[in-house]
Amino acid sequence: MLTAELIVDSRVPSNPALSPDGRWIAYQVSTIAKGVPEIWLAAVDGGEKPRKMAEGSSPRWSPDSLYFLHDGLIHTEDGPLFAWRSEITAFLPMRERIVFIAEDETPAAEIRVWSESLRPARLRSFDPRTGEITTLVEDHVVDVARRQDDKALAVVTWPTPELDSGGLEPRLSLLDLETGERRDLGQAAFEATSPVWWRDEGGWHVAYLGNPEVVGGRAVFDVPVETGEHRNLTPESACPDKLAQVDSGAPLVLVADGLDTALHRLGDGEVSFWRGHADALASNGEIAVTVLSTAYRPKDVHCGPIDGPLEQVSETAPEFAGISWGSQERLSYKASDGLALDGLLVLPPGKTRADGPFSLVTRVHGGPYDRHADGFMLGWFPSAQWLALAGHAVFLPNPRGGQGHGHEFAASVAGRVGLEEWSDIEAGIDLLIAEGVADPERLGIAGGSHGGFMTAWAVGQTRRFKAALMVAGICDWGMLAATGELGPVVEAGHGGSIGWEGTGPHRHDRLSPISYASKIETPVLIVHGAEDTNVPLSQAEFFHRALRHFGVEHDLVVYPGEGHSLRGRDHQLDLLRRSREWFARLL
Repeated sequence: MLTAELIVDSRVPSNPALSPDGRWIAYQVSTIAKGVPEIWLAAVDGGEKPRKMAEGSSPRWSPDSLYFLHDGLIHTEDGPLFAWRSEITAFLPMRERIVFIAEDETPAAEIRVWSESLRPARLRSFDPRTGEITTLVEDHVVDVARRQDDKALAVVTWPTPELDSGGLEPRLSLLDLETGERRDLGQAAFEATSPVWWRDEGGWHVAYLGNPEVVGGRAVFDVPVETGEHRNLTPESACPDKLAQVDSGAPLVLVADGLDTALHRLGDGEVSFWRGHADALASNGEIAVTVLSTAYRPKDVHCGPIDGPLEQVSETAPEFAGISWGSQERLSYKASDGLALDGLLVLPPGKTRADGPFSLVTRVHGGPYDRHADGFMLGWFPSAQWLALAGHAVFLPNPRGGQGHGHEFAASVAGRVGLEEWSDIEAGIDLLIAEGVADPERLGIAGGSHGGFMTAWAVGQTRRFKAALMVAGICDWGMLAATGELGPVVEAGHGGSIGWEGTGPHRHDRLSPISYASKIETPVLIVHGAEDTNVPLSQAEFFHRALRHFGVEHDLVVYPGEGHSLRGRDHQLDLLRRSREWFARLL
């Protein structure tokens, strides 16, 4: 029997790292119940049972050892390498040094003054032979990659540690570790991350992931070191998600491909296709390692030749093996304007379409640049299997604006969120009603973050829903531009305007659910973290006050100490139980 405790106490693997000799995979296992991640080790050939090494996160191999983070410091199995009085956020072992990213050791000021309190995370170097620590880059560093010969670093920096403005103007530079010379390669694409080195007959290149536009998803950019030109190498139809440096040749790219995942080699296209959802990538150029889930199997570490099948090498959630899951079906249908769409349908365990119509909960993904892939739909957020085991059918739509269908599909929601997106979702609901799967009198909708926005938007556009769950959702784009951590440029990219353009009317008013609050009749459960900086609590409070004003049945649940995602075990348990009770009562 599936319980809320079984969900939140399950273990989830992430951050796989392949050893230099290609024999071992170190990976992180996170457990909500313990609250402390663990480092595990698995054999590539599956010849040994995976074993726990230590408590920690972010495993990284050097040529002769394994390192990881624990309590904000770099550790080996023997303990921390050195003391540092601020948290180390990232590190990279090399042959003769370890480079790491951290703020200065001086404590932060108790009184925050904007012009004085910005604390850059600088790039530093630790020499294990002498114990000396030096600062290599004074700017705010967000990512770094070592060249294969260990003679140079590629460094991504921001002009300020602030996500708003800093992330809009990243720069790429090269640091020669033999001479100390630093060479600027110019401004990188928005939200540049994951730099990797590679070499061809023309010389060294640095590739990275970045966004060509504020709205529209990621692309792989390639920069020949000789010219410094930033070139977008991503076909319009591809959605790259992860980038991995290899020992030789062009880097590998994990690509979201509809409901599945593909592995590409930069410039050469697809080399493997994996059914399901893969969300991590490590490789030496011959072996690929990923964390993969399929419709009825939770996330586990898999590996294999880059052009061959994958084998599972971990077993992190054996407790799910005996549970009967709801059947998960892939959907393909057309939007009202003829655009091809996909999604998933999960039915209650033991049921088929012939047993319908069912109460239907439409579960909208976040982002909007995200997707429902054909993976294992279970988690602390009220997920498809959790709701299906309560007797509901669950519709998981992939409307335009999301990942997996190319740049144009993703960028089409710029300045018009909620419009075609909602039409795409409603077309899927109408199809399931017409096919006898969904009962039109028992429809619910749920979503978190951008999915929470879509939930609030939907109940203001139609009265067909009998229950709604809005988690960390947006109701006013102008207020989010003013208070959200992503700032006015990003949020105006979605909502169309900011509010300081003049007296209005403003584009974002027409795209904000709060503007349609007087039309809402659907009962809404509003859930939010008190310390959310991505979508601040004020969004939930605004929506709550509007619904209270218009006499709409609703409730507001605020979890103390929580950010954009719930991390507390008791809070996750409460949300799972509360959401199931909400839909059970109203549907």
